[in-house]
Amino acid sequence: MRRLILFDIDGTLVRGGPAKDAFVQAMQETFGTARDADRVLFAGKTDPQIAREILTGAGVDRATVDRGLPALWERYLDYLDAALEHHPMTVLPGVRALLDGLALLGDIGVGLVTGNIAGGAKLKLDSAGLWDHFGVGSYGSDHEERDELPSIALRRARERWGHLIEADQAVIVGDTPRDVACGRVGGMRTLAVATGMFSTSQLEATGADHVLADFSATEQVVALLTA
Repeated sequence: MRRLILFDIDGTLVRGGPAKDAFVQAMQETFGTARDADRVLFAGKTDPQIAREILTGAGVDRATVDRGLPALWERYLDYLDAALEHHPMTVLPGVRALLDGLALLGDIGVGLVTGNIAGGAKLKLDSAGLWDHFGVGSYGSDHEERDELPSIALRRARERWGHLIEADQAVIVGDTPRDVACGRVGGMRTLAVATGMFSTSQLEATGADHVLADFSATEQVVALLTA
């Protein structure tokens, strides 16, 4: 395999949707509070990290958070599934053409590195008709620290495709400085796209290998990812 391309989800492939409302509703029911959730920046963080940050800020102790997380995720996925039926995720410009283009290349593996828990990732991408494009993934449910996720995705890619894929053959694609940082920690190349809440200049300051405004120039993006 010549290259492994690992995409973030929110702000990179899709946007919008009811996930935050479902998350807050599930947290209220599970822990009795989601105080100051609107003040917490979700971008680039894992779902467990976001939950812990909100709950710690509301005075919930670590042991209580740990005990309650399984119930939180169960409720969250139920609410998210129901809400996505009426408010699916919006696919960002150029994404479908990019994924279709990569699918035509037999020596390119495509996967995910996302802070979403695995069930949330599947629900979001299914609602947008994108889930089947991804052969492997690592998720917030695999590890709370995003920097640990690239190596998990790399291991799963080796298991799935039976090739000894090295870190420098992989590219992390995301829309936040945290995406770039986790790729650098993992020894991977990085491509940042300004379709989330960060500008091209902010993303360039991270030291990403490539920064794009969006994915609308399909041939250019495929060339950058697979060179």
